[in-house]
Amino acid sequence: MKAKWYEKVAQSHGDNFISSRVRLARNWEEYAFPNRLNPAQAGELIGRLQYGLDDVETVEGNHFLTYAMDRVKEIDRLAFKERRLINAAVAESAAPIGLMVSEEEDVSILLNGDDHIRTQFLAPGMKLDELWQRADRLDDYISGRFNYAYDEKYGYLTSYPTNVGTGMRANAVVHLPMLSKTSEIRELIVGLEKFGVSIRGVYGNEKDNPGALYDISNTKTLGMSEKEIIGLVIRIANQLNDREAQIRESALERHFILKQDEVFRAYGILKYARTMKLNNALSSLSLVRMGIADGLIELEDGENCSIYRLMIEVQPGNLLLKTDRPMDKNELDVFRAEYLRNNLPKIKEA
Repeated sequence: MKAKWYEKVAQSHGDNFISSRVRLARNWEEYAFPNRLNPAQAGELIGRLQYGLDDVETVEGNHFLTYAMDRVKEIDRLAFKERRLINAAVAESAAPIGLMVSEEEDVSILLNGDDHIRTQFLAPGMKLDELWQRADRLDDYISGRFNYAYDEKYGYLTSYPTNVGTGMRANAVVHLPMLSKTSEIRELIVGLEKFGVSIRGVYGNEKDNPGALYDISNTKTLGMSEKEIIGLVIRIANQLNDREAQIRESALERHFILKQDEVFRAYGILKYARTMKLNNALSSLSLVRMGIADGLIELEDGENCSIYRLMIEVQPGNLLLKTDRPMDKNELDVFRAEYLRNNLPKIKEA
């Protein structure tokens, strides 16, 4: 079985980029938008789209799995949402929705979700330029089979006005454990939003964001080209990455032992705790990821663990998939601690 894309997210000094994503929203001109379709029409739409996309593997070179979301178990829906394959609205919807996903989960095609067709590309690190090229190629393939709803003045027509235009959302997730502890983070978020980007905590907000992961995305799709959108998100993400690196370098120069102690304490909690709430796990994993990247903690030879993978796998849905029975919240906290103890990378003694 191929490794999932999120298992390949590394931790390197000066590189705080977690992931890149490009998503395109499209609609087939033959049908009304999804919220105007009855179940029979929605089912017909999905069937025709899947039939027309039956050779999509030749474009991407990936094997795709297909799901009828109204038949997928609730726990699997939650796990899909945690792995960023679907959003909360789709996870909670009872409407007919189709999902095509590559084995590595780096490419997905959502049918009759918020729009008729939403293609999504994910990759570890900063790879927005590369993802846009792949997304554009797949979009050409799909548009050659289905005529999109398009207006010469406004561009691609979508269910939500905020997506009209290019229909593109470009995202970069950045790990900012030091910057997030300063008052500067709020000033940056407010200031950078004026340039047409949104910055939000992946697992919270700027005041309480366990994991210290921040998602940067464009807020405008009209009046900008795809390349301009990609360039904007890259520029803002680079600014945040550089500022985080500056703060980290300064802290290491002035407080090396204190920072090292903080990281080893976080590792100790993860390694020996017998019960672990999600927020505590994310906060401790964030510190360990920072420690590995900055050389504060060193992995044993041969150890190659993506800390971000653990951040995904300790989420409730994905954690429950590893069990053979339902669990209440307290039982899940115990199982989370056990899972972390068994899957943390081994480190060298300081």
